[in-house]
Amino acid sequence: MEKVFVVTSGKGGVGKTTLVANLGCALAKMGDKVCLIDADVGLKNLDVVLGLENRIIYTIIDVVNNRVKPEEALVKHKILKNLHLLPASQIATKEMISPEDMKRIIHQLYPNFDYIIIDSPAGIERGFRNAIAAAEQAIVITTPELPSISDADRVIGLLENAGFEAQSVKLVINRIKPKMVKRGEMLTKEDIAEALAVSIVGLIPDTDEMVVATNKGMPVVLNGNQNVSVIFENIAKRLKGQPIPIEADTIVPGGSFLDMIKKLFKGSRG
Repeated sequence: MEKVFVVTSGKGGVGKTTLVANLGCALAKMGDKVCLIDADVGLKNLDVVLGLENRIIYTIIDVVNNRVKPEEALVKHKILKNLHLLPASQIATKEMISPEDMKRIIHQLYPNFDYIIIDSPAGIERGFRNAIAAAEQAIVITTPELPSISDADRVIGLLENAGFEAQSVKLVINRIKPKMVKRGEMLTKEDIAEALAVSIVGLIPDTDEMVVATNKGMPVVLNGNQNVSVIFENIAKRLKGQPIPIEADTIVPGGSFLDMIKKLFKGSRG
């Protein structure tokens, strides 16, 4: 079973790092041994979202330069001891790492983990090529605005050109506002058609809980908010091959995103 995932997008600020952190925590809570790799060299923040910024001794640059082995640079999570982070360096540049370096690092870590999740920098330059080099599957994250969906479509095309099969590319739609969906003010028919070009594995709400958890360095999966954390747990289960229907991603009392999207999709045909 494939176990190396890259989380990527066409633009910044769509929630990649939050997804990586929560997905990693969800898999670790299920008993899997998980390694998260921050490939966003120069703009690192996965360590902050995980609350591990003060525990970093070595970074991925130290591994690339053979100062330490990959396992020596790993930072263990405070609560989930089977969750590890390979942090990025804030004083380095993406050009200091090559796709071959990333392949080597993944190859060395591969036997020791059930899942390896790579947090890709935004855009399609060197950092993107580094991040996808050793990945077996890609998760493209987008928000429900047309520019973001268009960027995601471009990234999907680049992934396919890089050799990813269609079934190896999944989509997560982040920051959907349920009230706007109900009013027909979000996700047009064209947006949905664009999003459904690849398999959707998660629909994430735009909630205050997500913002608060991120600011506290405590992924929402660990802060006790079941309404939101269950979504990341469902995404993790789908990636593990479990047939969890998208309807299970309940967002609001008495409804789900899929119900709202179906209603909007149907209404937009009129």
